[in-house]
Amino acid sequence: MKFLPKLLLAIFLISCAKVPISNRRQLHLLPESTLMSMSLTNYRQFLSQNQAVASSNQNTQLVKRVGGKIQNAVVKYMHDEGLSKRIKDYKWEFNLVQDDLVNAWCMPGGKVVIYTGILPVTQDETGLAVVMGHEIAHAIARHGNERMSQQLAAVAGGVGLAVALNEKPEQTKNIFLAAYGATTGLGILKYSRMHESEADKLGLVFMAQAGYDPDKAVGFWERMAKQGGANVPEFLSTHPSHETRIQKIKEFLPEARRYYQAAIKGS
Repeated sequence: MKFLPKLLLAIFLISCAKVPISNRRQLHLLPESTLMSMSLTNYRQFLSQNQAVASSNQNTQLVKRVGGKIQNAVVKYMHDEGLSKRIKDYKWEFNLVQDDLVNAWCMPGGKVVIYTGILPVTQDETGLAVVMGHEIAHAIARHGNERMSQQLAAVAGGVGLAVALNEKPEQTKNIFLAAYGATTGLGILKYSRMHESEADKLGLVFMAQAGYDPDKAVGFWERMAKQGGANVPEFLSTHPSHETRIQKIKEFLPEARRYYQAAIKGS
């Protein structure tokens, strides 16, 4: 028993890492390689059950073009910061699906889905870059790993991922989809709001480094505010209030502009 504290400390040090850009220390206890495998399985299943817009469609081409630029920006940033290992197994894919839901998400490994319902809100290429930068940021920051760790502890009795997959496969699948925003659910409220704010910052850097003006993010979130759906009190919401989010984005813009100016000079 006397060795237990040392063992717990060792596990903590192994599992604890820093989120790029924000440098927040995070604890993720699930093997990222297993989550990547789950991502591929669930991504393929999702696409088999939902109508992907044809690759010849101009909106699909836009999604793939913007996604490719954000991908290149992420790869460059991670390389420059010595963090390439964090995305070494990524197999990027970008798909547009026919659905009126105002939504988008990114699973581990760079599996990105944009719903057609969000395009009237993005309006143009830069608006789409705001969304894709934000969703990809969730994956880069491994927010899903954190959220799924918390959900397994809360819902599945704290069992390991392998046990949960074997004994409660459907429940574990639902937890996975909820953790990555591919379904609805409250999740862990406090951490969800924190993750959203963190993804905003990372997303601003990624879109800026891809050559998209980060100042345009304010306009996008103002348009999102008019969509409704997040008008409950902030302490009951999984997302920051629109006012809080926009204010924090404005505070971070001077930092994001540095990446944008460097990208413009280098182009």
